Amino acid sequence: MKLTSDSLATHLAQRLLPAYLISGDEPLLTGEAADAVRTRARAAGFTEREVHFIERSADWDEVRASARNLSLFGSRRVLEIRLASARPGTAGNAALLALLAARDPDMLLLVIAPRLDREAQGAEWVRAIDEHGAWLAVWPVDAARLPAWLRLRSHSLGLEASEEALELLAARTEGNLLASHQELSKLVWLAAGGAVSADTVLASVADSARFDVFQLGEAVLAGETTRALRMLAGLRAEGTEATLALWALIRALRDLWNAHAGGAAPPAWQRRSAALIRGRQRAPQLPFATLAARAVRADRMIKGRLAGDAWDEMALLVAELCGQPLSGRGTPVAQAS
Repeated sequence: MKLTSDSLATHLAQRLLPAYLISGDEPLLTGEAADAVRTRARAAGFTEREVHFIERSADWDEVRASARNLSLFGSRRVLEIRLASARPGTAGNAALLALLAARDPDMLLLVIAPRLDREAQGAEWVRAIDEHGAWLAVWPVDAARLPAWLRLRSHSLGLEASEEALELLAARTEGNLLASHQELSKLVWLAAGGAVSADTVLASVADSARFDVFQLGEAVLAGETTRALRMLAGLRAEGTEATLALWALIRALRDLWNAHAGGAAPPAWQRRSAALIRGRQRAPQLPFATLAARAVRADRMIKGRLAGDAWDEMALLVAELCGQPLSGRGTPVAQAS
């Protein structure tokens, strides 16, 4: 039987199978799935737990010996096997098949493994667990689905997060769900009445960036090149996360595009609205495709997927957003705004 992270809770509420395989490289989701199986097993009378970390073939001898002794004390146990590799080898394959074939009612087998590639998925032991138990393959939450995942996780913690707050959290923690969960857990204590805004998220990150990041976006909207570049340099000198600065710039880029294309307007905060009025006047002349491409390059530099300095790339983005032409070498032309 194949399960997903979403279907696991419903499955465990209905039944408990003799064997479970949880595979994947996302520590938070893998750990939570394993915890759910352990909790259900304890409720079913599996009061003891024995854990084996498999790193070499000889470790399987200890597993076999443990399995033979499981019923000596009359208690039901969870035999948990943590694989360092998705390929346990000939000895591991044989040991796991033997454990499954024993059909010991006092033993529940829980195997936790890294992500299984196509070849590993075809191994005998994997097919045997799929046939006699359940296999849950944990997949990473990609960038497109992360805001929705954060929204569901927020609701489970009693938080009501705005779309801007979710976007900012997603930008800060993309690729690390454990960090996302930690940030949300911190917000439980910071959010008054459970309401989470972008301001709340920034306050939980660093007080020094709390206002400057928003002011950077306002300066860009207003086309104040010198002020915006000075703010960007200040954020960098203060050690502000590059992700926060880029978030503010992308937010300004989206607002300018909406103003040009007639889309949804941003929240009617007085200062930001005044800045957007100025930005709307130059929006028709902005190269939006080029600006979007530059933002993507800065994002890839921050994540180490592209060589270069993300802060320098963002400085170029600031200049172009403010309507300043770039020189032949790609640097802003010095003009007072």
